[in-house]
Amino acid sequence: MRLTFRGAAGEVTGSAYLVETDACRFLVDCGLFQGGRDAEAKNRARFPFRPADLDFAIATHAHLDHCGLFPRLAAAGFGRTIFATDATADLMPVMLRDAAFIQEKEAGSQRTRALRGHPPPGKEADFAPLYTLADVDRMCAFVAGERYGGEFHPHPTVRACFRDAGHILGAAITEIWVNDAGRTLKLVFSGDLGQPARPLVRDPTPIEDADLLVVESTYGNRNHRTMAETTDELVEAITATLERRRGNVIVPAFALGRTQELIVLLAELVEAGRLGPLNVFVDSPLATAATEVTLRHVDLLDDTARRILRGTLEGALPLKVRFTEDAEESKAINAIRAGAVVIAASGMCDAGRIKHHLEHNLGRPECAVLFTGFQAQGTLGRRIVDGASSVRIFDAVIPVRAQIHTLGGLSAHADQGALLAWLGHFGRAPRRTFVVHGEADTQTAFARLLTDRLGWNALAPVRGASIEL
Repeated sequence: MRLTFRGAAGEVTGSAYLVETDACRFLVDCGLFQGGRDAEAKNRARFPFRPADLDFAIATHAHLDHCGLFPRLAAAGFGRTIFATDATADLMPVMLRDAAFIQEKEAGSQRTRALRGHPPPGKEADFAPLYTLADVDRMCAFVAGERYGGEFHPHPTVRACFRDAGHILGAAITEIWVNDAGRTLKLVFSGDLGQPARPLVRDPTPIEDADLLVVESTYGNRNHRTMAETTDELVEAITATLERRRGNVIVPAFALGRTQELIVLLAELVEAGRLGPLNVFVDSPLATAATEVTLRHVDLLDDTARRILRGTLEGALPLKVRFTEDAEESKAINAIRAGAVVIAASGMCDAGRIKHHLEHNLGRPECAVLFTGFQAQGTLGRRIVDGASSVRIFDAVIPVRAQIHTLGGLSAHADQGALLAWLGHFGRAPRRTFVVHGEADTQTAFARLLTDRLGWNALAPVRGASIEL
C-alpha cells in the first residue's frame, strides 16, 4: 500500500491524499489551493495521477480547500462515486457552484482588463476559469451521501465509516479498512477537527485505534483563547464600535459554518443582555444558501443552536438579521456609515463581497474588522492581520485605519490542547502518524510533540511525498 500527499502538507489548503493498493486506488479530498503566489499555478497544474484510474473518492467536508478541485478532477476523466456525509453531499453543490460562478466572473474581468491594456500580473495570464458551472453539475451527479456511523463499502476491498468531526456541518473523520494482500489495515483521516464546546455543531467523535493516522495540525503549535475571553472581546469590540465610535463592524466569515455560528453567538449575547439590539447583515448569497441547507440538517446541531437559529430566522428573538440577495442590496449596505454588523464572505478576504465592504470601511478609524478564522499565507486577510499599514483592494490602495481584532477563540479548528485530547482517546499508538494541514513550521513542531510527549511514530510529510506502508 502506498500513501501520497498531494496537498495540505506543509500548508493548510489543497487537501488531497492518494491511497493505492494492488486492488484499488482512491483519493481522500481534492481541495483548492488558496493564498500564496503559486496557488493558482498549483490549481491549474495537471493532476500527477490519472483521474480515470481512481476507483472512488471521499470528501471529508464541503470547505473549498477540501473539495474545491473535484469538478476539475471530473473534467479530467474521473467518473466514479464521491462519498461524503449526507449534509456534505447537500452542501457541496452550493459551495462549488458559487466557486465556479466567481471563477467565471473573474476570468471575464481579467479578459476585459487585458483588452484594455492592463493584463493581470504574471508572464502568462490564463483567462479560462478552473472549471465551469457545467463541470460542477456533472461532478455533483457522482456524489453519494452517507450517514454518520453507518458503514459503507466503496470498493470490494474497502469498507468505511464517517464520524462527526465537530468542525462544520457534515464534516467527517473517516475510518477506512483496506484489505491489501490478505491483510486488513485501518486508516483514519481526521479531516478538519473542531474545537469542543463551540456554538452550532457537536464535539468531535473520539477514535480509539488506527494502523495509520493522518491528522490535521492547523493550530498544532498554540492554544486558542477561552470561549469566555473571546466572548468578552467580541462584546467589547462591537460595543466600542457601534456605541462609542459610531462606526460599522465588518466580519469576514466563511459562508459555511462560521456565518451560522456567529448568528447563534450574537443572538445568545443579545438574549442575555450583553449586547443591545443589533442590525446584522449577512451579505453573501452563498451564506444564505448554506444556512438553508443547515436548517435541513438541524438534527446535527446542538440543542441551543437549533433553537436560536430557527428562532432568529423566524423573527422570534431580539436580533435583526437581513440576508441580502442581489448586488444592489449589497451596494446599499455601503451607504450605511454607522450601526451595522456586516458578515460577508470570503473568510480570507480574497474574493466575494467582503472586499467591497473592506474597501468602504477599512480606512475609517471609527470602524472595526473582526477576523474569526484562520488566514492563510498570501491572502488579503493575512496581510491585514499581520499589521499591513495599507493594502490593495481592486485597483485602489486602502489605508488600514480601522480597529483590527482577531478572535482566535471562535476558530472551527481544534487548538493544540484539543488535538492532544482527541488523540488521547487512542488506546494504542498508531503504527504511523502523519501530521498534515498546517503551515510547515507548525506541522513539524506538532509531529515532534507527538513523538516526544506520546512516543508516537509521527512525521510531517511534504507535498508530493509517497510512503510505502
